[in-house]
Amino acid sequence: MLKNIQIENIISIAKEAGDAIMEIYAKDFQIDYKDDKSPLTEADLKSNEIIMARLEALNSTLNIQHSTFKSIPIMSEEGKEIPYETRKNWEYYWCIDPIDGTKEFIKKNGEFTVNIALIHKETPVLGVVYAPALGEMYYAKQGEGAFKNGQKLPLETNTAPEKLLKVVASKSHLSEETQAFIDTLAKDTEQIEQVSKGSSLKLVMVAEGSADIYPRLAPTMEWDTAAADAIVRESGKMTYQYDPQALTPEPMKYNKENLLNPWFIVK
Repeated sequence: MLKNIQIENIISIAKEAGDAIMEIYAKDFQIDYKDDKSPLTEADLKSNEIIMARLEALNSTLNIQHSTFKSIPIMSEEGKEIPYETRKNWEYYWCIDPIDGTKEFIKKNGEFTVNIALIHKETPVLGVVYAPALGEMYYAKQGEGAFKNGQKLPLETNTAPEKLLKVVASKSHLSEETQAFIDTLAKDTEQIEQVSKGSSLKLVMVAEGSADIYPRLAPTMEWDTAAADAIVRESGKMTYQYDPQALTPEPMKYNKENLLNPWFIVK
């Protein structure tokens, strides 16, 4: 299944969604609120509409080209909820977040992304994270490496973490537990450089090497992390479930009955 999907096609879809988002970004737009009080804009809905339509068209094309191809279901933050009884039988599925970082989009600070991931069972195997306001395109496909604007990741490596550790944290959701974890890291290094960033850009900062660790001891959903997690893994890093008692931390898993992520550490 994975070999039939060209990463360039998914990059193209993310760019098209990003172009539509930027048209709305440049003007005044209405802000609505979902049941959970999280913000929703017309850009979220337009991006979702484009990505859903293009992925469905891709399914149709692949069905014609490959007789054994089975259409890949789509799960989107802005789509209708799909029962676990249906999802649990999926071998592959698309997991999308039309705009990750809607709060950053509303603030117009540029730190929002279009996230498109392909999940195989419980593992992200392809991911595209596009930050249209910043002109940054991150992408990865299992076995083919991870890239930022065509450059292979990581772009840099910290060879002396005992002297300096770069820690990235949420711009809008820095929990007390996350800050406490960051404070404990000070025991193992001479200096901590703490930076804030919005959306899934925090995960890809670890993938590219501009940050060493991203602790997230606060709630996220699977679509918030899936695409960036694929890039993290192909860059040679990992997103681990946070468990201070575990001798060997476990990688994050997807398509769980509850789509809420556990706390996690990217390193």
